[in-house]
Amino acid sequence: MSFLARTLKPATALARVSRLSARFYASEAAAAPAAGKLVVNFALPHAAVLKGTEVNQVDMSAVSGDLGILADHVPTIEQLKPGVIDIIADSGSTKYFVSGGFAIMNPNSVLNINAIEAFKLEDIDPQAVAANLAESQRLASSAKDEATKEAAAIEIELYEAIQTAFSAKSK
Repeated sequence: MSFLARTLKPATALARVSRLSARFYASEAAAAPAAGKLVVNFALPHAAVLKGTEVNQVDMSAVSGDLGILADHVPTIEQLKPGVIDIIADSGSTKYFVSGGFAIMNPNSVLNINAIEAFKLEDIDPQAVAANLAESQRLASSAKDEATKEAAAIEIELYEAIQTAFSAKSK
């Protein structure tokens, strides 16, 4: 089980494990979106989160900085860093925490997001994040070899990003 999956609330973790057996193949991008709409395809290695979904805006954290993507955005490829992807539609906003991946904005207002892992922010248990962060910090400080220290540093970065996402959500 991944270190991000260890932070899920029990019911979410169980549902996720049962979905792992289903595999999907990529298909071509959706047809051109309605005027002023952004079409989002959001995929994980084991599932499609969104497929051809029309939205108003997507906000995300990339290595180059925070981005707000609207329809007709300049084509770009961005490496995602651990953080929140906020998908804003007429029906409201849905926030996902991603551990990393890529976002590709195409000239036809289609945004493809490929993430390593992603979970709805509401499905992550803040107490589990705090406990796993403390354990990762303990491992980093007591590690006897460089590989263990580096693995713990990656976990620390991820858990700190989740805590930042929770801090931003409560404001």
